[in-house]
Amino acid sequence: MAQIDLSGLWAVEMLIAAFAGGAFGAALGALPAFIFTGFMVIAGEAAEIANRHIGQTVGISAAELDAVGITGSIAFGPVFGPHISFAAGAAAAAYAARKGYIDDPGFDYHPAKDIPYALGTKPDVLAVGGIFGIVGYWIATLSGALSLPWDPIAMGVTLSALVHRVAFGYPIVGDTSRGLLNMKPFEAEEMRVMGEHATDGGAENSRFLVEPWLPHQYKWANVAAIGAVVGVLAAYTAYVTESAFLAFGISAASLVFLNLGVANIPVTHHMALPASTAALALVPQGTPITEASLVVVLVVGAAFGLICALFGELFQRVFYAHGDTHWDPPAAAIVFGTFLIAVLALVGVLPQSVWVPLP
Repeated sequence: MAQIDLSGLWAVEMLIAAFAGGAFGAALGALPAFIFTGFMVIAGEAAEIANRHIGQTVGISAAELDAVGITGSIAFGPVFGPHISFAAGAAAAAYAARKGYIDDPGFDYHPAKDIPYALGTKPDVLAVGGIFGIVGYWIATLSGALSLPWDPIAMGVTLSALVHRVAFGYPIVGDTSRGLLNMKPFEAEEMRVMGEHATDGGAENSRFLVEPWLPHQYKWANVAAIGAVVGVLAAYTAYVTESAFLAFGISAASLVFLNLGVANIPVTHHMALPASTAALALVPQGTPITEASLVVVLVVGAAFGLICALFGELFQRVFYAHGDTHWDPPAAAIVFGTFLIAVLALVGVLPQSVWVPLP
């Protein structure tokens, strides 16, 4: 039995970096920090692809070209790793809402869900962000060290949200008296009664009774349609670049338009990443993906994009729409999608799991 190395949990230099990454995510705001993750993934994967082709041309490896590993060390590391910067930004928003620090009259939901809001330089908010940066680092590092069969970074984001709800006294699910999956109260613009669900003394009376994660992206058929479309595009991107992460980076970077207030921008990175990974998992390790049928690759990509889109919607209806803080549906959907890939690899349906750990 292989020995489990947990020394990374107590690596002082990484704990300091994770604290700083979490504080930076809190200052910037969770969504802006995640958008930078997307841009860094694009830069990292572009560099990796370029190094690969240069290496093939001149007959040396990408490692010998001294590829800096931007994707792993920056985009998914302590600077912009979502389990650190994004998760800490969400936790800091939950704390800041409790303290009454968030004043955004243009935001209709509970202020703790206002993840585009930059929280600035308040020392206590930065400290909360730093602590949750370490929490996210610990969860992802432990998951990776144990080779648990899912994306450790997405699991870090998901469990960190559970921790911040408990730590700051928010309900785990919220008021589901009108039905756990029922979004009709939002369509009818039903509002909460003053004081009935107040948790922080804020303007609870102005809140919707049900708050879907994305008001323009919650109907099952629409979610399924965009999931299949993005799944095809992500699989095609993986096929021509052999990158499992480039489509994810593009989807994450596209959220800059959502952050700027452009209407109806879909959120799709949780569809893109599992679809790209499933596409590359169709051939054994070391075999070029171009040896697989492109039609089969696109169909598998569409299936994973659709499945993960629907799981994200299910998760938001259970853990976001009735709650008070941001519990990220895309991260949960990536956990589910990568777990599905790992299971299919373990039972032999897929020849490999690509980057998803296997126990």
